[in-house]
Amino acid sequence: MGSKYTKRYTEELKRDAIALVDSSGKTVTAVARELGISSESLRGWYRRAKADRGEGAPGELTSAERDELRRLRKENREQQQTIEILKKATAFFVKEIDR
Repeated sequence: MGSKYTKRYTEELKRDAIALVDSSGKTVTAVARELGISSESLRGWYRRAKADRGEGAPGELTSAERDELRRLRKENREQQQTIEILKKATAFFVKEIDR
């Protein structure tokens, strides 16, 4: 089993590893092995970099689009919570008026 701690890599290392895959002609797995990082991590970074360059699979989101989607989902959750609070407040005040 893997470690319970997630390794954090610098953006510089990620950029360099992606550039090495692009320039060396080696597979992602071979480059990952050389650098001592997980091939799945490098594969994910490489896939994201390709999407950001417009070379990703059809329908694949860029990092900017993914960030915007995350922000919009958070905003939507907050608005849904606000709506629920306002519905409860409206029901409360309607009962108070009927007294």
